[in-house]
Amino acid sequence: MTALPRPGPTPGVPPGAGPGAPRPAPPAGFVAEKAGGETAAPNPAVDAAVQAMVNAVGLPLADQIAQYEAAYEALRETLASIDQS
Repeated sequence: MTALPRPGPTPGVPPGAGPGAPRPAPPAGFVAEKAGGETAAPNPAVDAAVQAMVNAVGLPLADQIAQYEAAYEALRETLASIDQS
């Protein structure tokens, strides 16, 4: 009988590497553009959510999940408010 895979890091892959590895933050001065080439106005709620995800990288996994869920909720609320305007 074959054992089921156990959750955890992939054997032989160092922590911080592999498909789940965090991506680097966008370069300083990164500016999003709208479809027509206009520069998008910065949104403090979105910026804070992105920064929270970047900061979560060094936290224990359970704390990372909480940070990602909070960022998701902030982004969802921001998008909902944009749809209502």
